[in-house]
Amino acid sequence: MQAANRVVMNTGLLYGKMLVTIFISLYSTRLVLSALGARDFGIFNLIAGVIAMLSFLNMAMTLSTQRYMSVHLGGGDMERLKKIFNASILLHLLLGLGLVIVFEAAGYFLLGHVLNIPPERLSAARIIYHFMVVSAFFTIISVPYDATINARENMLLVALTGIAEALLKLGVALVLQNAGSDRLVLFAGLTAATAVGLLLFKRIYCSLKYPESRIRFGKYKDGALLKEMLFYGGWNMFGAVSVVTRNQGIAMILNVFFGTIVNAAYGIANQVNAQLSFFSVTLMQALNPQIMKSEGQGNRERMLKLAMIASKFSFSLLAFFSIPLILETPFVLGLWLKEVPDYTIVFCRLILLSTMVNQLSVGIQVGVQSVGKIRKYQLSVSALLMLNLPVAYLLLRMGMPAWSVLAAALGIEIITCAYRIGAAEKLIGLPVRTFLSGVVTRAVASVLLAFCIALLPYRAMDEGWARLIATCAASTMGLICTLNWVGLSAYETGKIRDVMTKALSRIHPRLAVIKKAV
Repeated sequence: MQAANRVVMNTGLLYGKMLVTIFISLYSTRLVLSALGARDFGIFNLIAGVIAMLSFLNMAMTLSTQRYMSVHLGGGDMERLKKIFNASILLHLLLGLGLVIVFEAAGYFLLGHVLNIPPERLSAARIIYHFMVVSAFFTIISVPYDATINARENMLLVALTGIAEALLKLGVALVLQNAGSDRLVLFAGLTAATAVGLLLFKRIYCSLKYPESRIRFGKYKDGALLKEMLFYGGWNMFGAVSVVTRNQGIAMILNVFFGTIVNAAYGIANQVNAQLSFFSVTLMQALNPQIMKSEGQGNRERMLKLAMIASKFSFSLLAFFSIPLILETPFVLGLWLKEVPDYTIVFCRLILLSTMVNQLSVGIQVGVQSVGKIRKYQLSVSALLMLNLPVAYLLLRMGMPAWSVLAAALGIEIITCAYRIGAAEKLIGLPVRTFLSGVVTRAVASVLLAFCIALLPYRAMDEGWARLIATCAASTMGLICTLNWVGLSAYETGKIRDVMTKALSRIHPRLAVIKKAV
């Protein structure tokens, strides 16, 4: 299958999964919040920061292993792939055991002396913490299998397991509605069991399906490769840890100053952000293997083009859904949740804006990963992101409101994005002027114009379903038009037409003929 056709098919599969799971996940959150209440929901989001942290580390580690596998798949070296997989299994097994020891040791101190948890819920919090650590261990040791699935571009399996996970979580939420025991502990146990079961399924599937994913430590031992992957993965982990530390550090600082109710607002805002980010994350999941394989084949020009397209399209896709939600946050949250915790609205808006800024450089991030020059890059980006913690603490000590922490995080994200763009010229050969003129200026101008168009019905109408529909329609049509007029280059417009023609031809040949005629 040609690369372009594969990207189209994989993107379609992932978007199909997303459309199913996003509504199931949002409804599940509503049920869970109703069953647990704001206090217990806040406690779970605070403790489950371990899982959130490990899921982010899981993505970073998966990308590290996927980089090696995709590059060598591009080169067609199967023996090297087997060595990479076995080295990765050994590294992640040791890492998983090490992190279990660290987290269990740290748990006593965190739960007893740092986190602001009501005394009557402390024993439940300890049980939840143990469940999360067990789930985290299985998440880590399954990273090589996730990397294999992504490198092989088996997005059908990714789609099916994603839908299965969403349905299982919905089942957990329904069980909670009539549970007679401690619902918080039951929720944590069932959530951990769901994660472990799905991860074990992936391991069994890969072992049967892909020959490189069979464990043979003795046969495929390579000390030099192990050291290289440890060095590369270590720096990648360092960068991921800085993001996790920022996110969970903010959660803990908010908890110390305001308690678990604000943690509930922060958790809901992050869930909204995660659901909307699926659109851009899905695109990147389809493009990442092609970007990395292009570099593995020595085609730097194609890699840079794909990196720029990835940045622009990820930002624009997120904007499609963020613009109306940013405007209509109070109404949408009121429809979704029976009880909207304080600060949830402003938290949602600020976190979405920060994620949009991050997406502007997401293609650069993958390009740097593909080339492999990450040490100085990760050090610099991590130092910038870690500024969030002292800034957040100082702001709250000065008596500033909770939302000021996330406003400062947005400013730091803008600075970090600017650094990534500047570093791209030296690390991957992408000129700053080319990226600014080809991606940033075009994409930002398109989104700002679309936002102004969406403001028209928002200002002219009263809050309600009619205004929500009108705002969504104005935002969508405005962004489509502004992208066509301002955002996209002639090359990108041509590629989109080619992709649409190929997609339509899969549905029916006559549709492709009509599209070409238009």
